[in-house]
Amino acid sequence: MAERLLERGLFASRWLMAPMYVGLAGALVILMGKFLQAVVEFALHATTATESQTVLAILSLIDLTLAGNLMLIVIFSGYENFVSKIDVGDHEDQPDWKGKVDFAGLKIKLIASIVAISGIHLLKIFMDIAKYSDRDVMWMVIIHVVFVGSGVLLALMDRIHGGPPGDGGH
Repeated sequence: MAERLLERGLFASRWLMAPMYVGLAGALVILMGKFLQAVVEFALHATTATESQTVLAILSLIDLTLAGNLMLIVIFSGYENFVSKIDVGDHEDQPDWKGKVDFAGLKIKLIASIVAISGIHLLKIFMDIAKYSDRDVMWMVIIHVVFVGSGVLLALMDRIHGGPPGDGGH
């Protein structure tokens, strides 16, 4: 009896994560505000901006968009993996991957998004490299390489743990 009660309580504790996912959705609204602010700023200066400034502004918009995509992946996958399935019926707009991304897949999607965001940030730095010291650029490249290496190692670990594709692994 006590064991069953404890297990039900532990299982119910997954709902403690739900407010965190709601908080991430709120942060997504804030990120959208920053994106709109960047679009307005870009539009106001588009006619007088240099080619380099235009590319940097576009890269900033892409960077914010990728961060938003990353947040959605965490919200949907995290909620479905750890709290409850999201029931939207047969809504035509639900993502194909919804309900199919397990924790291993989530890790790979997260690191891939982080690598993409880091790569875009590094490209923005290279576009305006005169503003940065050699030491700053070196550390930013090292950090990016660490993200890439971490992604490759995570993918390899999942591959090794799961065995070759098609063997029923995990």
